Amino acid sequence: MAGFTTICRHLSGLGGGLKEMKKLMGVTNCLNKCQQQHRAASSKTAESKDYDICIVGGGIVGLATAQELIGRHPQLKLAVVEKENQLARHQSGHNSGVIHAGIYYAPGSLKAKLCVEGLELAYKYCDKHNIPYKKCGKLIVAVDPEEIPRLENLYKRGQQNNVKDLRIIGPEEIREMEPHCKGLKAITSPHTGIVDWGVVTKHYGKNFEAQGGDIFCDYEVKGFRVNKESKAGEQSGLQYPVTVHGSKGKSIRCRYVVTCGGLFADRLAQLSGCNPVPRIVPFRGDYLLLKPEKCHLVNGNIYPVPNPRFPWLGVHLTPRVDGSVWLGPNAILSFKREGYSMMDFSLRDVVESISFRSVMFVCMFVCLSL
Repeated sequence: MAGFTTICRHLSGLGGGLKEMKKLMGVTNCLNKCQQQHRAASSKTAESKDYDICIVGGGIVGLATAQELIGRHPQLKLAVVEKENQLARHQSGHNSGVIHAGIYYAPGSLKAKLCVEGLELAYKYCDKHNIPYKKCGKLIVAVDPEEIPRLENLYKRGQQNNVKDLRIIGPEEIREMEPHCKGLKAITSPHTGIVDWGVVTKHYGKNFEAQGGDIFCDYEVKGFRVNKESKAGEQSGLQYPVTVHGSKGKSIRCRYVVTCGGLFADRLAQLSGCNPVPRIVPFRGDYLLLKPEKCHLVNGNIYPVPNPRFPWLGVHLTPRVDGSVWLGPNAILSFKREGYSMMDFSLRDVVESISFRSVMFVCMFVCLSL
């Protein structure tokens, strides 16, 4: 499968992310050669659907990848294909909107490094492009004496990760920052903020198009085919060896494919000939919404000290850019990968989830922890 490079990213985690980034850098090293070849192929019309790189997925990872690649290699022809009728329809548009500072992650890990650097880059990008956000800060509050050692360990971890301006404060300062919050001690993270990541994603898309990239919505990828040879008298099959087949008979030819399929990353990987494991198992987080007349009670993000028995941060209060305040989330197995209500159901998704061995381990872990 020469010339066909597929990189699968899961927006919900960075496990194995360093290895994937190295793969992407490998693709980038090949692009200088493509730039020289591109000049010979540039005589094709604008309507031609032949590209140097096709990015599959119109979420924040796909659009960030597209924007970065076209910025580094402006002579290349790039396309993004998205199965929905608009960008950021799923994970990028269904999240709490927090800009995390990098407190929780293991020191030295890729997550810690990227989160700390990403916070600065996110604010810089939003300032440059006038995208609204609020640097409202965050309190991680200990309410029981037994939580204080865990809070102090979390503070040390944040310091090791070079999170800026962290402090441990007492009850009086907690009340000054959040008059309706009571606690024994708290970590204050003043640079934690909130933004609408769906808006950020769509701005990435506009930026990408302004630099000459193409975005095709309503383009659900059904398969990939590697063209082993060209038709008689043509060289196009050698220049663009990969065909990305979409729904309704659509197709795009390209040199490279980067898949950023979010909740469908495993299925895209399988379509490209890769191993479908790890399997995506969807969990949904439900939030409660504070009544509008009560939103003034919360100034910033308020989190509990994480309970080590559970693999999540706990129920917290999250203000939103639109002025609302969310309380949550829980974490429940979803009956549909892109299902956002209790009634959403997909038989295929359910069968795949319950038959995957890791789901049983998670269920056993949760039951033993309760």
